[in-house]
Amino acid sequence: MSLHGIKVIDLTRIISGPFCTQLLADFGADVIKIETPTGDPLRLQGKGHDGLSWYFASYNRNKRSVALDLRSEEGLEVLREMIRDADVLVENYRAGVLAKMGLSDAVLEELNSKLVVCHISGFGADGPYAQRPSFDFIAQAMSGFMAVNGNRDDDPQRSGVPISDLVAGLYAALGVSATLAGPREERRFRSVDVGLTDSLISLLSYMASDTLATGRPPERSGNDHPLVAPYGLFQTADTPIAIAPSNDMIFARLLKVLGREELLTDPRFDTNDKRMADRNAIRGEIEPIFLTDSCESWIERLNEGGVPAGPVMSVPDVFEDPQVQHREMVVDVPHGEHGTVRMLGFPVKVSPEGCEMRHPAPELGEHGNAVLRALGYSAERIAELRASGVLAGGGETASGA
Repeated sequence: MSLHGIKVIDLTRIISGPFCTQLLADFGADVIKIETPTGDPLRLQGKGHDGLSWYFASYNRNKRSVALDLRSEEGLEVLREMIRDADVLVENYRAGVLAKMGLSDAVLEELNSKLVVCHISGFGADGPYAQRPSFDFIAQAMSGFMAVNGNRDDDPQRSGVPISDLVAGLYAALGVSATLAGPREERRFRSVDVGLTDSLISLLSYMASDTLATGRPPERSGNDHPLVAPYGLFQTADTPIAIAPSNDMIFARLLKVLGREELLTDPRFDTNDKRMADRNAIRGEIEPIFLTDSCESWIERLNEGGVPAGPVMSVPDVFEDPQVQHREMVVDVPHGEHGTVRMLGFPVKVSPEGCEMRHPAPELGEHGNAVLRALGYSAERIAELRASGVLAGGGETASGA
């Protein structure tokens, strides 16, 4: 893969940073996750009956784990040795924390003049809010993202997934990958700075452009489209159907499938602006027709007629869907004492080699001995670091030792 041979030091925890480094690992990078002796806090959340944290497993596949006490000078020295040997360092402490540990960008550049360091935080590395604590929910609230989600007359609504963490992780992985482009001998120290709130603001896209041009705030529209009608969920004889006739041509196809082509010349509906002016009127004309047949039947007829349509699927149903299975979006992964676990596959399909599930999320400190040996540490010195508590987890019996 394109990042094969790239070594990444991962000082991240929870979601945004681990998602970034997992993406880098999926594309071939050797990601070494540095954890405290007690581990990433995410290891304690979402545990199944067998003690495996599905939360942690979701963001840490294809990585190696080293558990270090970075409060000690010896632990920091091990980390500095690792940084000297790395291509990338990713961290998601609150802005400025890494510098307080003695690892400012200036120090990092002295350690490794070709290093790419990526900082992920709630509000970015600078500005009046840089030192504030933040999580995904705060970023959703302060980015305007919640203000545009939800039904028109309801309260602002958060996304059901930690979207600011995930988008920030995507942007961070993109920034790191772009910075690594080109011959290694031409690289120089670079700093990539990504904020959760900034990342969500960027998703406002055309809504932001409209507000910047007119001063009008966007209105929440629920499952309706703010610029197109009809569009959204319609009740069928059994379950709701999602339809997206996003222009006049597809609207005409919809009416043909529904047997209501006369509505094309109805002066109430002959332009999208008129349909938008009274969404309820066009809905009142077509929704009773959907009630005459099943969702599955309508999907077949609409798709044959060139109208985008689909069911509203539960998450378990998604995993049993033939298209999802064909695209290998669920994979079976051997996971040691936990047996075989089912996990999400890779959404980016690269031909011919593709991404590879090399190994599941590591046990705490699983690869500590192996990583330190590769840096030139003797068995005696590694034993001393373990005895003093600087190096934790894993051990000679661990698969990575």
